[in-house]
Amino acid sequence: MDFTVETATAAVVESFRNTKDPRLREVMESLTRHLHAFVRDIEPTMEEWETAIDFLTAVGRACDDTRQEFVLLSDVLGVSMLVETLNGTEQGTESTVLGPFHMTESPRRELGDSIDLLGTGRPCVISGRVTGADGTPLARAELDVWQCTEDGFYDVQQPDVQPPGNGRGLFRTDDEGRFWFRTVVPSHYPIPTDGPVGRLLEATGRHPYRPAHVHFIASAVGCRPVTTHVFVGDSPYIDSDAVFAVKRGLITDFSELHDAQEADRFGVTAPFTHATFDIVLTTAPEATP
Repeated sequence: MDFTVETATAAVVESFRNTKDPRLREVMESLTRHLHAFVRDIEPTMEEWETAIDFLTAVGRACDDTRQEFVLLSDVLGVSMLVETLNGTEQGTESTVLGPFHMTESPRRELGDSIDLLGTGRPCVISGRVTGADGTPLARAELDVWQCTEDGFYDVQQPDVQPPGNGRGLFRTDDEGRFWFRTVVPSHYPIPTDGPVGRLLEATGRHPYRPAHVHFIASAVGCRPVTTHVFVGDSPYIDSDAVFAVKRGLITDFSELHDAQEADRFGVTAPFTHATFDIVLTTAPEATP
């Protein structure tokens, strides 16, 4: 009773006293303190509070089987990258955001297969090796790969244009930890701007663009999985990613090659684009003696 500005936070924190899960209690108590401090700081009007509720409601309504607007909101506020960074390790390949388009299962493919089902644009080969932190090749490591087209669209954004699974593949490394697959060089692109997150960016004068990149989730037995990108080195917006996901160690040179023998080795024709991206996985905590 007698809920006031001065007593509000303590009253709500106290309401979680009997929460059985200690981590849940810790989270809710901290959330209450920080949220109440934010509200006291900005002192919203009732109209502003209603606008905030309407915005979050719209974000939820924009989510469906192929779009995750709440992930997008987390991305543009830098929360996704902050969580990734807090959970990252000092060793191994740097992690970055999952993004809102890892919404469908990638089809299983063989090494050397193409994930470009449209057959347009100059061929590109991405190759590399997956190793442990000590340099040991990781055979049969799994790589989940997805990217947009050379025009900047994911398959789920163009169901009438792209076949399902275009730009996606699930690969396993060979006995020496190597991988390679064919694709096209992805384009920079805007994150979806036709929803509430897009309207937020417009209202705050921020651009919606992401530099060109290919997504990877790499995993192996006994290792911590890593969610990461390989960024096209000369892409526009490489220094102003809308979701703050670029790390210097993930920027890679996509080089034009004219070597016919090298092209034949990868099953493409010259000239073609080639990028090398090695991934280092660290030992999972439960696997440490």
